[in-house]
Parts: sequence; C-alpha cells; structure tokens
Amino acid sequence: MIKIALLSDVHGNITALEAVINDAHAENVTEFWLIGDLIMPGPGRSELFTMLKQLNLTVFVKGNWEDCFLEGIAGDIDLSRPTDVYIARLAQFQYEQLTSEEIAFIENLPLHVTRQINNLTISISHNLPDKNYGPALITTASQAEMDRLTTKGEDIAIYGHIHHQLMRYSSQDQLIINPGSIGQPFVKWPGLRTDLRAQYALLTIDDNGLADVHFKKVAYDVPHEIELAKQANLPYVELYRLLLETGKTYTHDEKKLAEINQHFDYVQDVVHFLSKKK
Repeated sequence: MIKIALLSDVHGNITALEAVINDAHAENVTEFWLIGDLIMPGPGRSELFTMLKQLNLTVFVKGNWEDCFLEGIAGDIDLSRPTDVYIARLAQFQYEQLTSEEIAFIENLPLHVTRQINNLTISISHNLPDKNYGPALITTASQAEMDRLTTKGEDIAIYGHIHHQLMRYSSQDQLIINPGSIGQPFVKWPGLRTDLRAQYALLTIDDNGLADVHFKKVAYDVPHEIELAKQANLPYVELYRLLLETGKTYTHDEKKLAEINQHFDYVQDVVHFLSKKK
C-alpha cells in the first residue's frame, strides 16, 4: 500500500508546513508530493528546502509563485505597478538567503508530471498542465475547464493553486483532487472563512486501485509564525500578519501596496537590488 501526502501552496509558511509534515508522519505516509507555490509571501526560505530534503519527496511541480520569484530577481517587472514591486521585494528577500543550488532547483521545476502507480495514471500540475496561473480551475469552474486536466486519459488529476480543498470528476468520470493550501487556505463563504488551519490531503493506493482520499486540516501556532516573520525582517510583515489572522490577501490591492511601498521605500530597495545583480 502507498500513502501519499499531497502538499500545496505553502507560500512561505514555515510553521504550517512543519505542522503538516508532523501530521503526515503520524499518518505513516510513504511519500510526499509538492504541488507548487512553496515560497512567498511568508518568511520561509532555505529552511523550507531543508525540511523537504528530510522527506521522501518524489514529486515537485512549479507553481506560479515560483515563477513570480524568478521574474522578480530577473527584473521582469514594471516598477510603476505596486503589485510588481511587492513581488520583486519579496523575491529580493528570498534571493538574499537562498543558495544558488536552490535557485537552480526552482528554475528547473517542471510544470507537469505524470506518475504511474500500480494501474493508475496520475497527472500532477499546479493549475492547468501547461499553465500554472489564472482562474480557470476555481471551485465553480465549468465542466469543460475541469476536463482540461485529463485530456490524455489519466485516471486521476491533482492540482493546487486555488487554495481550496476539492474533489470532483471529469465528464468521463476521472477523479480530480485539490488538497487545498497549507499556508493560505481560502473559502468565499463567511461561515467557513474563519477556519484557517493548514490543509493537505492523503492519497492511498493499494493493489486494487484507489483505496482512499482523505482531506485533512491541521492547526498550527499562528503567533509563532508571525514572530518568525518579524525576526526575519520580512517585507510587508503587517500584511502577512493580517493574512494569517483573517485570510485576507493583498497581492492585488494596488492602493494598499502603493502606500506601503512609499512608506518603506520599497521601490528604491528593488531598484538597488536589481542594479547590483547586473
């Protein structure tokens, strides 16, 4: 029997990832799959990679935030856009500690992986197999959009990106699973939105096929994670605190980001950082 921990959308949350890994070990997991977005906007940097190296991590696909990091350090941004400054300043924070090997690892991550386990073919991608960003696969996506995950006859498709645990089927009855988000869970409905525990899923496969899909939520020490962010001098640390305590994100709040960028002179930080890299 094979029991796989499906981890996704850590977003730099050290404490949440640690709690999930501990829970997965208690479940006697045999291997781990990372479905993208390991880094940013949280404080986790090299320590996240150190944690992953201690696991039997057999799958890791590239999320859109891995690409955001690479674009940020390459200067592929528009400094007139507050969101671009936000991403670039967070990428700078990552770059200041990540090793060259870790950066090369991020660069070489695949968008899509196919695994064959027993008689099951499983597709793994952060979002669509050829596109790790965009809203195509939200919980209320059309059947036609969801069918884009299983165009090559896969039995199971696993994706992340939407920060929401989900199980549904293709129009041909292929299974689609989203394990949710470890670092930034999200639900629109107010009555469910306050549950911000770290999310992941367990996939159990035996000789007969898919034996179980188990969605899990794991409590973690949020004040400790906020303290880690402060100790690391994480840029936008107040926004990170609000994210952890309320679930609200500010990535596309151009007005709020512009105010913070001006207050902390983050544009000049990014300009200086990119000029040194040339």
